[in-house]
Amino acid sequence: MHFWPRFRAQLAGFHTALVLLFILAPIAIMVPISLTSGTLLTLPVPGWSWRWYAVVFTDPRWTGAFLNSLIVGAAATAIATFLGTLAAIGLTWGRFPGQRIILALISVPLILPIIIMGVACFSFYAALGLVGSRLALILAHAGLAAPVVVTTVMANLKSFDRSLMRAGASLGAGPLLAFHRILVPLVAPGICTGALIAFLISFDEVVIASFLTTAEQRTLPRQIFSGVRESISPAIAAAAVVLIFISAFVLALTAEMQRRARKLQMAPR
Repeated sequence: MHFWPRFRAQLAGFHTALVLLFILAPIAIMVPISLTSGTLLTLPVPGWSWRWYAVVFTDPRWTGAFLNSLIVGAAATAIATFLGTLAAIGLTWGRFPGQRIILALISVPLILPIIIMGVACFSFYAALGLVGSRLALILAHAGLAAPVVVTTVMANLKSFDRSLMRAGASLGAGPLLAFHRILVPLVAPGICTGALIAFLISFDEVVIASFLTTAEQRTLPRQIFSGVRESISPAIAAAAVVLIFISAFVLALTAEMQRRARKLQMAPR
């Protein structure tokens, strides 16, 4: 009687392990390649060395690309978080004609092929004379990431007790004070989760960056992509491993934010 449930649980665990192996194996291979003492992206490695990580953290091409990615990601995240939070509040609490259509339009960057987004951004910012500028890339990445912020904040607002805002108003708090002291702290996990994902989207994006940036404005993903085409060096693997660890760290922070949000929702009031 107990054999079949146990067998199904083991089979499910085995299936999950296979799926994880299929997904993570290509990523895991980058780690030993990045530590090679040779000059080619080959396995098995002839020896072990940290030399390629030293190249990534000392070569101006790599450090400049990394710094540019951080600047663009931080700026795009700030814009996307600000606009996305305000849009989420309006779409959740507002009642106006065409509300669902507006939400669908905001969600277009999430479903549209990224290459089409790249062509569209290039055409738009070329008309404005901004192609090749950091501003164009920041605005494009903000538009790409804002729908994620809208989605995460809307999910938190659906469980928000609006009577708290009315209570604050009855105690003399104006709309801005109530927004700052009541709304933002209670939906902060959703805002922070959206901001972290927005940063990750901008930091990892390469297609739009290829359309909008010049050699002087390369981001880290574009530098990796260019390195694959121009010079096959293990420094590419080292940079990829750095990018993987940064992404994993941000995803871990996102998971922690979601855990805190669920704990806050389940807390007795």
